[in-house]
Amino acid sequence: MASINQERWVKSLQSNYGVPSITLVKGRGSMVTDSNGKEYLDLLGGIATNILGHAHPQISKAVSKQMKTLGHVSNFYMHPNVLELAEELQSMTGDTRARVFFCNSGAEANESALKLSRRTGRFQIVASEGSFHGRTMGALSLTGQPSKRDPFKPLLTGVKHVPYGDLKAMARAVTKQTAMVIVEPILGEAGVVTPPMGYLSGIREICDRSGALMVVDAVQTGMGRTGQWFGYEDEGITPDVITIAKGIGGGLPLGAMIALGKTSHLLKPGDHGSTFGGNPVACASALAVIRVLKKESILTKVLADEKFLKTELAKVNGIKEVRGKGLLLGIVLKRKLALELKDMLEERGILVNAPTTSVIRIAPALNISGKEIKRFLAVFDMSMNEVLHV
Repeated sequence: MASINQERWVKSLQSNYGVPSITLVKGRGSMVTDSNGKEYLDLLGGIATNILGHAHPQISKAVSKQMKTLGHVSNFYMHPNVLELAEELQSMTGDTRARVFFCNSGAEANESALKLSRRTGRFQIVASEGSFHGRTMGALSLTGQPSKRDPFKPLLTGVKHVPYGDLKAMARAVTKQTAMVIVEPILGEAGVVTPPMGYLSGIREICDRSGALMVVDAVQTGMGRTGQWFGYEDEGITPDVITIAKGIGGGLPLGAMIALGKTSHLLKPGDHGSTFGGNPVACASALAVIRVLKKESILTKVLADEKFLKTELAKVNGIKEVRGKGLLLGIVLKRKLALELKDMLEERGILVNAPTTSVIRIAPALNISGKEIKRFLAVFDMSMNEVLHV
């Protein structure tokens, strides 16, 4: 039976999302509460967005203070927060030549990278099968999922999709006419698929030979989620472009396209813009996020949490493997029970996502406590046994 809120949703919102099962009204840390007063442990985090959980005191303080000081100025004017945040991101890349363009989402960041690649004088693009780069028409053209693309064809021409993790296929696809290769360090929407070590460095070599730009889509892996700032650092590469969003805003809409090295000056005045991109309030939130991540050594904690979760989940019945890095993990089931398991976990107060019928994805706040992780493991084990009828 539909709830009153579900009926209101159907009568007032478009049906592109379907109808959500619950209405969340408040949150603190990794816990959220629905309209009936039921509490849930949030292990999805706004799809890897609430990187420090809900209502974090430092984010709340920074946003409130900024809103009382200066709310929005557009890109006609500078403000202190945008300068400081750009300098922070530049420092994270390790490239003093890096330059930042701010926008509001991952799709916009990837649209920006696409436009920047056109400034090379080339237009062909290589992306991955199973990839997800956004739903705007340009970003959708890059996305390697036919179910999302097909209803909206014709899309941009000149885009090739190759099997993820296959360097030979990548080498065949990239030519002297390729403007850019766009790649995710981990395929989040395809079920948290991790490529073999050496894949990103192999793409870097292919791009160097052809003159194509290497664009790393770090929208899901960025801002410490994998225990690295962007998610590619363990391969020892330097991309030409990095796109980020989700976690950087700490729950507020914010994205960025970071161009490195000689790529940083491809865009010229008037080439691109965003009314709200890099506004003072979103930047204040991002700066608070970065301060907390650094001060509390969160990236080190993330790696420890990854090791613990993978070790404990390997003991659970019906688990084939656990993919991913840091706190972007895909729990691969031996049977196609992910949707049933997701619903059972929700009933028991645990919020997760099932990107495929055999994968449970978790992307919790990076400051989730050890006690909360153990609670998830206990409920997951019990629920897994139940769906397996053990």
